[in-house]
Amino acid sequence: MPELARYITDLSSELGRQIGILITRDGKITHVILGDAKSVFIPGLEDFPLGKRALRGIRLVHTHLKNEPLTQDDLTDLALLRLDMVAAIGVRDSLPDNIYVAHLMPQGSEKNIEVLSPVNFHRFDLDFMSTVESLEDEMERRMVFDQRDLREKAILISVSKKPKYEQEDSLEEMKELAFSSNVLVLDTVIQRPKDINPKYLMGEGKLKDVIINALNKGATLLIFDQDLNPSQVKEIGALTELKVIDRSQLILDIFARRAHSRDGKVQVELAQLKYRLPRLTGKGTAMSRLMGGIGGRGPGEMKLEIDRRRVRDRITLLEKELKSLGEARKQRKQRRVEKRIPIVSIIGYTNAGKSTLLNSLTRSGVFVEDKMFATLDTASRRLRFPKERDVIITDTVGFIRDLPKDLMTAFKSTLEELQDADLLLHLVDISNPRFEQQMESVENILRELNLSDKKRIIVFNKTDKVAEEEIENIARRFNAVCISALSQSTFNPLLDAIEKNIWDVSNHLTW
Repeated sequence: MPELARYITDLSSELGRQIGILITRDGKITHVILGDAKSVFIPGLEDFPLGKRALRGIRLVHTHLKNEPLTQDDLTDLALLRLDMVAAIGVRDSLPDNIYVAHLMPQGSEKNIEVLSPVNFHRFDLDFMSTVESLEDEMERRMVFDQRDLREKAILISVSKKPKYEQEDSLEEMKELAFSSNVLVLDTVIQRPKDINPKYLMGEGKLKDVIINALNKGATLLIFDQDLNPSQVKEIGALTELKVIDRSQLILDIFARRAHSRDGKVQVELAQLKYRLPRLTGKGTAMSRLMGGIGGRGPGEMKLEIDRRRVRDRITLLEKELKSLGEARKQRKQRRVEKRIPIVSIIGYTNAGKSTLLNSLTRSGVFVEDKMFATLDTASRRLRFPKERDVIITDTVGFIRDLPKDLMTAFKSTLEELQDADLLLHLVDISNPRFEQQMESVENILRELNLSDKKRIIVFNKTDKVAEEEIENIARRFNAVCISALSQSTFNPLLDAIEKNIWDVSNHLTW
């Protein structure tokens, strides 16, 4: 090492430029970098990916022409790239003088970076391997999750000028969405800037702090609550090797996991491709990181660098198939019309309990799970009332605020089947503290579908989780029926209301 140090300081002095070398833990030099007088630019380190261990397994040693200490850029590179160490060898009279060294500290330490006191290069004595291995072991011990947990680990980020309580509510919903997508949430970040940065949403310095915090915690994914435009995805992705997605992409990922019918798969793939198409620009490194995980799975999964024309061709093909599937739905609808069987559609915010209610009413076995968008595919079952009268009960895809436009467009043909319903049951999770905002989101979507005038009953579900007095007050306020979808004994008022609205009678089934 002394001979190498003398060589690069002499050459650096002669050229008037910094020289850097990247060295692996086994002493192999992987890169030699020629910088300018003040800095070196570290190339892509794809061969040493993040995530396997707490540190990258490679260190940077470079020259400083004026024998100056490590710069803020040096420390930022150390933190953003998770280097084992960064060292600067000062140059004096073309020879090594002082050496300046820094390394990262385990999460929870008083400071994130330890900057060692400068010493003369020839007196510098540090057992690198022992130091870095003990550091890495301690970093991994302090992780808040089990190292064997293979799920994506995310930081949720909200950057908005909305009131803080609205951001907090929205991030709570994002946590539920992340849970549905099998993502472990490590932390949340809220920022209310005076002005939204068009390039990064937040300021570059703040974003770098967020990224460094995410890396310290062992995150693999940044999820923004706000939709990112293609330029923002590219710019944020240029600052970090972490995956970067937004709320819409997270919802698309959940839909890709949950779609099982041909209808659902086509609609989800169409929405995914329309979302990705404007983002398939240039090298596409920010998007290509998504392959094989969140944002890159499902029916629409394909190499993101493929020719845009092929993507457009695929979109055209899927739109034709969707139209064909729509014709089949019309034929099924016509048969129902001919038989004159009334249709009752259960609508509501995602995870309100629609599938559970359908199962309990019709004694069927539609898949249910306590997650957002647990089921996407429309299910229809027959429910018999007294006097040999039947209705068709349908369970629709769950609604959510700010449903991604591409998804709304793709699922519009399915949602338009609500036009055929004789009655809508607007199911609401009364135990959710955000139930009023959720009701408003459902009403907004109904207005968008021109269904505001459709006859409907408000049904508050999950009454087993709320105090009886509170239930009564809320029911009076909204003129609603209250049930627990898990308890058929609570269904009589609902069945009365359905009969009254369809046949204008008051008989009901006995459970």
